[in-house]
Parts: sequence; structure tokens; C-alpha cells
Amino acid sequence: MKTDKRLTKEEEKIARQINRGDFISSKSFKELARYAKIARATTTKNKTISIRISEADLMKLKTLALSEGLPYQTLISSSLHKLITR
Repeated sequence: MKTDKRLTKEEEKIARQINRGDFISSKSFKELARYAKIARATTTKNKTISIRISEADLMKLKTLALSEGLPYQTLISSSLHKLITR
């Protein structure tokens, strides 16, 4: 396979995987639509709330969020979403 010199090593790896057929398309449009709906619901923010938590817990949340590469409020929102949609 001839690689494009403008691609990064990671992009070249992905191109090789595509050419080998390692990726498969989604099973159905319904499945894609379902995941799109979930993504929209997860990212749509339409209410602001205030809560009181201990300073120690907040510092732990901020540390965890930093290690995950997320804003701490996003981590909290995501965690709550996971909790209620189990």
C-alpha cells in the first residue's frame, strides 16, 4: 500500500485497517439513528442546578476530571446521566 506523505502515523495505521477491511459499517440506519438520539440527549443541556457538596469531594471530582481530560462539570453531568439510565 502506498501511503500519502501528508498522513500522520496514526492516520496511516487507520488507512491500512480500512484497506484490510477491519472496519465494518453499522448494522442498520435504525441503529445509527438510535445512537444519534442518545448523543443528542446526552449533550443537550437545558437546566441549570445548584448543589452543595463537600470541598473534599469537589477537589476529588476536579482531580478525576483532569485525569480524564474533561471539565469537572461535564464529568458530573455524565456520571449522573449514567446513573439514571442504567
